[in-house]
Amino acid sequence: MKCPFCNAPSTQVTDTRENDEGDIIRRRRRCGECDKRFTTYERIELKLPQIVKKNGSRTEFDREKVLASMKLALRKRPVTAESVDLAIERIESRLLALGEREVPSDKVGEAVMRELKRLDKIAYIRFASVYRNFEDTEEFAEVLRELAPHAKQAIAKPRTRKS
Repeated sequence: MKCPFCNAPSTQVTDTRENDEGDIIRRRRRCGECDKRFTTYERIELKLPQIVKKNGSRTEFDREKVLASMKLALRKRPVTAESVDLAIERIESRLLALGEREVPSDKVGEAVMRELKRLDKIAYIRFASVYRNFEDTEEFAEVLRELAPHAKQAIAKPRTRKS
């Protein structure tokens, strides 16, 4: 593999490790020319389904786009990068398990919301407020009630006046 620092044509593997599930191999490499070290990851490449957007257009599943959306929702939240990577892997696994060639984009959005709900409630609310495009405060309050179903009147439902 070529060195990302000096573009030397070959590098030496100094350490190889598998993750716990055995589906990713991490390799530490060293360049013989500039002596810098870097890490590469080897993972199984599976064909994820195409994503069908709301306007009918189709696109490839983009892990980086999902990661960017999650990072934005998780900004300044105490969640590790490893937790986010595992969440994205679960999303990809769910998409693969569907066994479909095409998946509506809202299934991906719902999967992201499910993972954010597991990781951090504030990030979940941030993402939901944009993803679901709330029309009024009652829709927002409904998401908050959903997060605190056992709390007594976490957010009181609006009272209607009798005329």
